[in-house]
Amino acid sequence: MPKVTRKETAAAAAAPLQEVASTSGMDIEAGEEELPPKPSFGALSAKDQAGNKVEFRRIPVPQHRMTPLKTAWMQLYTPITEHLKLDMRMNLKTKKVEIKTTTSTQSGDMLQKAADFVHAYLLGFEIRDAIALLRLDDLYVECFEVKDVKTLRGEHLSRCIGRLAGKSGKTKFTIENATRTRIVLADTRIHILGSFQNIRVARDAICSLILGSPPGKVYSKLRSVCSRLNDS
Repeated sequence: MPKVTRKETAAAAAAPLQEVASTSGMDIEAGEEELPPKPSFGALSAKDQAGNKVEFRRIPVPQHRMTPLKTAWMQLYTPITEHLKLDMRMNLKTKKVEIKTTTSTQSGDMLQKAADFVHAYLLGFEIRDAIALLRLDDLYVECFEVKDVKTLRGEHLSRCIGRLAGKSGKTKFTIENATRTRIVLADTRIHILGSFQNIRVARDAICSLILGSPPGKVYSKLRSVCSRLNDS
């Protein structure tokens, strides 16, 4: 290796810097021209998303809902088959409504929406209320029983159900209109259809009635809570 003296090092440091031609911009431009066009992928169908498998949902039908289901079958069948592009049939042997995807189904979420729609009708909701589950994404159905809140028997249980319904259904309708939900009282079971926040408000009002609060006190509390919700 050749020796470098101190004088040569000092001379090299004092010499002016030489400009180097920049070729990075030319390289980038040349690279951009060589890039292939962006690939365009079409949307996958529900069958492709499931790995070319047909997905099923089976909803059991209670015995006391068989006749209403037969009466309103076409009202359930039409939106599921025409709008959601699903297949639907009634299996009389197993007493279950069967829904499956087809090649025309656009999304796998449609299958669960259709199952929730049929299940809501079988719980006792009207079709015009249950069909909102197909149109909106943030609607849910919550179910609970009176005994989950308080253990009541005999006449105490009967009076509790009467408090929830009110005279000619007045209390139930008031809670529904104030919280923008729909409520079904099926013996000791209570089903609520609505958004998450509205279900919570309606559930709190129903639990207060079950625990023995007078309807007037529940109405006043409901009015203040709903006013806060409307303001927010």
